Amino acid sequence: MGFRCLVMAGAFFAATLSAAFAEEPLSLRGMGSFHVGGKLVEISGRPVKEVTFTPGGVPAKVDPNGTYQTGQMYVQYFLPQDERGAAPLLLWHGGGMTGVNYETTPDGRQGWLEFFLRKGWAVYNSDAVERGRSGWAMYPDVIPGEPVFLTTANPFERFRIGDGAGSYNADPAKRKYLAGSQFPADGYDNFVKQIVPRWTSTDQMIIDAYIAEVDKVCPCVIAFHSQAGQFGFKVAQARPDKVKALIAVEPAGLGDPAKANLLKNIPVLMVYGDYVEQDARWPAIRKAGTDFGDKIKAAGGSVDVVNLPTVGIKGNSHMMMLDKNNLEVAQLIQDWLARKGLSK
Repeated sequence: MGFRCLVMAGAFFAATLSAAFAEEPLSLRGMGSFHVGGKLVEISGRPVKEVTFTPGGVPAKVDPNGTYQTGQMYVQYFLPQDERGAAPLLLWHGGGMTGVNYETTPDGRQGWLEFFLRKGWAVYNSDAVERGRSGWAMYPDVIPGEPVFLTTANPFERFRIGDGAGSYNADPAKRKYLAGSQFPADGYDNFVKQIVPRWTSTDQMIIDAYIAEVDKVCPCVIAFHSQAGQFGFKVAQARPDKVKALIAVEPAGLGDPAKANLLKNIPVLMVYGDYVEQDARWPAIRKAGTDFGDKIKAAGGSVDVVNLPTVGIKGNSHMMMLDKNNLEVAQLIQDWLARKGLSK
């Protein structure tokens, strides 16, 4: 059995590599990363500790009082040799996630980052404040409250992957997926390894860092997912002259309705997946999003709302950038950007 599993794993890996290298090699004129935003915070009144950093090492005194760098955000960028996007494309992830969402899918397929890079976009992919390579700050001294952690079952039942409450099982063979689901079943256990703790009290810190990224990189197009809905819209409202288009992928948060007029010159695409009507929460979330879109249109703006099943793209979960048809969804976005004159 062990040898058979090894052979099957080898065959899967070979097939994945074959698919990954089926396209022409990428040609870049540059790539790199930077941290942006943040501020210095003073901590005082804490006791000095003695810490042994390495087992068997010599203890050292550590004074936690002093100045700390907090609220910074990590950004990685890839610049194609043949740049065809009218401006850089910024990818912003959702809650409890990092920029890994846009890289290789958890079952080893091409992610949106590579897709748009191959389409000629300069792509900037980030880890929001207090996520991934952006790092934490001390709490509750700097970040109020405690972080939220997700169980392995939570995303399965909440992100419209499984068939509601009780559909997850530790045994992959016993998990109950929604009928026709495009989420890769063989990648779910890898997907939950991407999940990181998040706070519900860091929104303004995140917005400040995203504004700093926009000030450094833009004019740009911003694609954002789920929790980042409010960040995408609010940052665009703060810097409307620097944003060429907004792509809201199932936004769970929104901008300021009283300032909807600030978005009137920014074309907006809203994309929603499948199974929304049968979910307990998502009909209300989608309605809030489309109502906000109506306010932008009432102010003279342009908002296109695409419910994927109505255009023949079915089976998508909340994590559509990871679904088996993720590149079909990406192509829909690319076609919309081309129609708006933002891609050659």
